[in-house]
Amino acid sequence: MIETANDFGIDEALKTLGVKPINEGTSTGSNTFGSGETIVSYSPVDGRSIGKVKSTTREEYDAVIDTASKAFVQWRMIPAPRRGEIVRQFGDKLRTLKEPLGKLVSYEMGKSYQEGLGEVQEMIDICDFAVGLSRQLHGFTMHSERPLHRMYEQYHPLGIVGIISAFNFPVAVWAWNTALAWICGDVCVWKPSEKTPLCGIACQNIIAQVLKENALPEGISCLINGDYTVGEFMTADNRVPLLSATGSIRMGKIVAQAVAGRLGRSLLELGGNNAIIVTPDADIKMTIIGAVFGAVGTAGQRCTSTRRLIVHETVYEQVKNALIAAYKQLRIGNPLDEQNHVGPLIDTGAVEAYQQALEKVTREGGAILVEGGVLQGEGYESGCYVKPAIVEAENSFQIVQDETFAPILYLLRYSGDVENAIELQNSVVQGLSSAIMTNNLREAEKFLSASGSDCGIANVNIGTSGAEIGGAFGGEKETGGGRESGSDAWKVYMRRQTNTINYSTELPLAQGIQFNL
Repeated sequence: MIETANDFGIDEALKTLGVKPINEGTSTGSNTFGSGETIVSYSPVDGRSIGKVKSTTREEYDAVIDTASKAFVQWRMIPAPRRGEIVRQFGDKLRTLKEPLGKLVSYEMGKSYQEGLGEVQEMIDICDFAVGLSRQLHGFTMHSERPLHRMYEQYHPLGIVGIISAFNFPVAVWAWNTALAWICGDVCVWKPSEKTPLCGIACQNIIAQVLKENALPEGISCLINGDYTVGEFMTADNRVPLLSATGSIRMGKIVAQAVAGRLGRSLLELGGNNAIIVTPDADIKMTIIGAVFGAVGTAGQRCTSTRRLIVHETVYEQVKNALIAAYKQLRIGNPLDEQNHVGPLIDTGAVEAYQQALEKVTREGGAILVEGGVLQGEGYESGCYVKPAIVEAENSFQIVQDETFAPILYLLRYSGDVENAIELQNSVVQGLSSAIMTNNLREAEKFLSASGSDCGIANVNIGTSGAEIGGAFGGEKETGGGRESGSDAWKVYMRRQTNTINYSTELPLAQGIQFNL
């Protein structure tokens, strides 16, 4: 018998989250409206329509920005710990709704239910982080060169933070941004991916309830829906001082140029072409676990997915054989069934890109070790299920240099010392995540040194995917240079101000300049 979405409680989850079959696409808290073109959300799990939203028109967008601007005037003056209390309440509601929201993420995006729950847990974790941070938005003091003067730095809210998120993490990336922006005193306008609009509706419903219960302006959290043209409203808008955009390198370059053209700020989280280096001193069992999850988790649709495995020639055959054996154990199917390891790609367009990548690597001389292909038949009616593939290739192949959002793992061989492997790893335009598997302290330290990995994330004895919210998340080179989540990433959501206070009865000038009247 074919299991339906309702067998896994999707209808009940949608009801609990307040997501209706037909939703409006623009929201400022309780004020929900929309009159643009209709977007239909199809689940890649079974190809069925989940619901519909309306795109945001230009007039509606301007109304949202006006509402957000007015809310900012009030929100920025509320003490940061009080703003943290609102984020705490939001996190508590997420705890209550973790299961239904995790199911919606799994069903609308296609990642496994466990990964869906994990994504909601990331939202909860960043809320906890932000609550503590709300009492630590500190500057620092400096000694002035002038007598009886005091200098210090402080941070103030920026204003409206625009957020453009991608389909692969339809709720967590928004939360990474918005939880920090809120405690910093900013208000947020969010355009979720048009491929996962219902996840955005669900999140907006949750925060809208929190704001209403606290008698706070609905414009603190706003939602707009639509394709790239709606995103362009924000990129060109001087009323949006910071735009955080997650997506492809191509998209990021367009956004960066538009925002820079108006001298705004952009926080970019773009493509990854992540590699794990496997040295002769690696623990092979740990290596296989990290590599397989990194390559097939979320069906290879994470920006931190493992794309390349750079293996020393002395352990190459051992690693290759272990990988092939592990791939034979993978279960591909409905991601809501927790027995399955791999769900579908997001849509048939992603399937086509996957097929083209395999064709290209074959033309360039690569050898297929684990054959890919599109799955058909009972349970695969959506046409979005594919087989994870392993390919022997060269790092110089053009297709290996590019990022394909699909479960394709390129197996590369290196010889000599670890510096050769690091050179291979770094010779791509992306610089997001990286890892080395080794029990050799010197190799690990070389990998982490200034001449080592050029990525924003560099791990030792863990894979490339799965970042904790306590550390700043982001990458270098064409990954965009942005940082979200933990550490001091909060500073990007604020404006920095240097203050000098003269408490003397004279007015000495800096650098000893004399100006006598």
